[in-house]
Amino acid sequence: MVNIDMKLKTGVIGTNFISDEFCDAVSRVPGVVLKAVFSRRQETGDAFAARHSIPEVFTDYAEFLSSDIDAVYVASPNSVHCEQTLRALEYHKHVLCEKVMAVNEDQGRSMIDCAHRNHVVLLEAMRPDFDPAFDAVGQCLPRLGKLRRVTFEFCQYSGRYDDFRQGTVRNAFNPKLGNAAVMDIGVYCIHSLVRFFGMPENIKALSTKLDNGFDGSGIVLMEYKDMIAEAVYSKISASVNPSVIQGEEGSLLIDHISRPGQLELRLRKGSRDELSGGSREFLPFTPAENNMVFEIEKFAELIRKNETDHKYLQFSLDTIRVIDEVRRQTGIKF
Repeated sequence: MVNIDMKLKTGVIGTNFISDEFCDAVSRVPGVVLKAVFSRRQETGDAFAARHSIPEVFTDYAEFLSSDIDAVYVASPNSVHCEQTLRALEYHKHVLCEKVMAVNEDQGRSMIDCAHRNHVVLLEAMRPDFDPAFDAVGQCLPRLGKLRRVTFEFCQYSGRYDDFRQGTVRNAFNPKLGNAAVMDIGVYCIHSLVRFFGMPENIKALSTKLDNGFDGSGIVLMEYKDMIAEAVYSKISASVNPSVIQGEEGSLLIDHISRPGQLELRLRKGSRDELSGGSREFLPFTPAENNMVFEIEKFAELIRKNETDHKYLQFSLDTIRVIDEVRRQTGIKF
């Protein structure tokens, strides 16, 4: 248990760009400090530590976990999330695990059980879950009337796909590491759907595969009572479409599902305007320069309150259950 008057000393696993973003976010959150980094290579760890003024570098995982850190941020490849998280939890370290938390439901359940058994906090680093924009979305839903259709879309052309097209397979396009577009960016759409609407009654999934079997893009149809939802994702093409929640009385547009910057409400009835044919307003909230700050703030809050059994674990587990079915239907194998 961390004394609430002390700094939350945090160790980082992984030295990629997302870890850079995490370290930037930590610098914006009072009460949380970077204490150590674990890297397989000393030179990589040293360079990362120098960029972020981290005092300790470890290449031995047991030594890293035996240090005086209170918590761990896991940003390694998906394939080792479970193993590294379990070991950290057994060392009684709180864990903020990058999405996807686990590659299947069994792994997810074992991680949650381990956190409960050791009385420590486990949380998936799912940005939109903690962004105040999503609070605004939830509060706005009744204004849309009966919900009929939801499309959450995240299609972002990956710079690493250029390397793939030239014959070089980077980690981000290597299915052997538990990677797939549905795990990387489709998960934002699926997670947000189950967070707002729960588990669907039926699932239908389609995937576009690359030559090495990597899931490059896809669509997941999720059937709810009186409503159809879809998760649309791609790492091999880009889209300018917003995500949209459609109700009988209007629609809510979310410009970016993982980092909301604008929420636009268009009601079917009301004063006319040439853009929407009805009333139009933008929901008030203040976007963050780096919205990872919100997940770090929530992580620290859960630790201070000793809330090891929190609602976000169910969101994560439901997401993994949906992705398991998507993988089964589309033949995504690791």
